[in-house]
Amino acid sequence: MSERVDDGVDRTLEALGLARAPREDPLTYPGAWPAESGLLVGDRLLPLDDDHSTYENRTPVLAIGSNACPGQLRHKLAEFGITSPVPMVKVRVTGIDVGVSAHVSRVGYVSASPVNSPGVVRELFVTWFDTWQLAVVDASERAYDRAWLPGSGSVSASVSGPGSGPKFRCELDSGESLRGAYVYVNRHGVLHDGTGVPRRHPGERALLTELLRGSARLRALFGRTPAEFCERARGDRELCERGTRLFREEGLVTVSGLERLVRPQQTGSPGIGSSLSPPFK
Repeated sequence: MSERVDDGVDRTLEALGLARAPREDPLTYPGAWPAESGLLVGDRLLPLDDDHSTYENRTPVLAIGSNACPGQLRHKLAEFGITSPVPMVKVRVTGIDVGVSAHVSRVGYVSASPVNSPGVVRELFVTWFDTWQLAVVDASERAYDRAWLPGSGSVSASVSGPGSGPKFRCELDSGESLRGAYVYVNRHGVLHDGTGVPRRHPGERALLTELLRGSARLRALFGRTPAEFCERARGDRELCERGTRLFREEGLVTVSGLERLVRPQQTGSPGIGSSLSPPFK
């Protein structure tokens, strides 16, 4: 995993348009994603070595929302003084889609959450975290449990149960399939589209516009516009909890289909001990 690049290209996140963190600007959620795989090193995103697609002693985590935004990752890790590199590998994922978490985050947005979607193919990122990076990101995902998605490319497994049902597959550019990856599953479930089917996250501004248009009670709590929603939600724990309860009270919540994969576990990789104190979220 090389950090040396001397080709005269400005690879700072600012120059690449990847610096803005949704934690600081909620309406930009899920933030800007890179066009290709890269190595996040401080405030730069460098090219990955061509011969690296998996990393020993690191944990693969499928990024569904803002964890695929380098600016957001940098923000989370810098809060704990962590500047070590993070490989971000672009992958082709089958069987998982980007849904909407059924909770309002205290940083001011309604975040994304994975849903079981047989046959759906999405281009996402796998972030490869070392022990301390993983502990920080785990702690930041307060409404989520980290679950293992076994890949069908090397181990026969399914979301519905061994040997049957839809398969999860995560393919690299080389055509190789990962044996699996972790993903954060929301404890509150996900929002549906009105028919019981999990809705897709269209980006924060579009999502909040739809939700506010459809609920007078939500407008009474958070205002009439996406900007008002983010401003009122940001940092107001009680209001965010009321909004989360309202989703369920109005019958907007369904399951992600991934709940059965969640197992009791400590934060971080096995053997590293207790979790860090959660960052503000």
